[in-house]
Amino acid sequence: MSDSITWLQATILAFIQGITEFLPISSSGHLALVPLVSTWPDQGLAFDCVVHLGTLTAVVYYFRDDLLKMGIGWGQTISRRSWHASRDGQMAWMILFATIPAGIIGLTLKGFIESDLRTVVVIGWASIGFGLLLLLADNIGTQRREDKDWRLHDALIVGLLQALALIPGTSRSGITMTGALLLGFTRESAAKFSFLLSIPVIFLAGGLKVIDWIQAPEQAAGLGALVIGFIVSAASAYICIHYFLKYLNKIGMGPFVIYRVILGSILLWMVW
Repeated sequence: MSDSITWLQATILAFIQGITEFLPISSSGHLALVPLVSTWPDQGLAFDCVVHLGTLTAVVYYFRDDLLKMGIGWGQTISRRSWHASRDGQMAWMILFATIPAGIIGLTLKGFIESDLRTVVVIGWASIGFGLLLLLADNIGTQRREDKDWRLHDALIVGLLQALALIPGTSRSGITMTGALLLGFTRESAAKFSFLLSIPVIFLAGGLKVIDWIQAPEQAAGLGALVIGFIVSAASAYICIHYFLKYLNKIGMGPFVIYRVILGSILLWMVW
């Protein structure tokens, strides 16, 4: 990275990352739009690692009570060698198993995704297409199943769908919520499972970026930009999770789908 980003640029980029990581609107779509509408230098891998750490910190802190129960329950299922030893433990296992498909496919196709799929055209069409699928799921899903109704096969289905988020523009949160809604879960339960499922995914994605950075050292963004990136991404992600869950039942998925269609259309128009 020849030029370091400014504090203002760091603030805007971190805010975009923090908000779009959890809203079903595709973070890659927004990050693809930035170089099209600005002359900002690339933020670099160091900055990417920091904002991933920020969003990870936010979701872990927000669900800290749930994660503590899941950790204790997970230990109980192991010590007693019984799936039925703890419902919280079952949820921990379901999150783990649901992460495997995206992890395997992501590691296997990492090069292909970054070289062939990370284009504005792919992002634009994925933003529109998967956005409309989300709207369909929101309208035809029964929305009768709650947190207590999650079963292993449900988690595996959502985990398989999460692998589609490797297609830039899909939105990881969007496709996992789509799957949960199609399985009959309420919007809130779908969103909560999606957010919990994001923890190992963000951790793995951030870890891969750290490895890339180590293998190809670069001039990092300034310390001030990195600190701002972490704080802003963590704070915006936390606020986003809180208010998304609070108002989701009232507003539904419609506004996010409309936004996705507009964003995708803008991206396609700008390159064509």
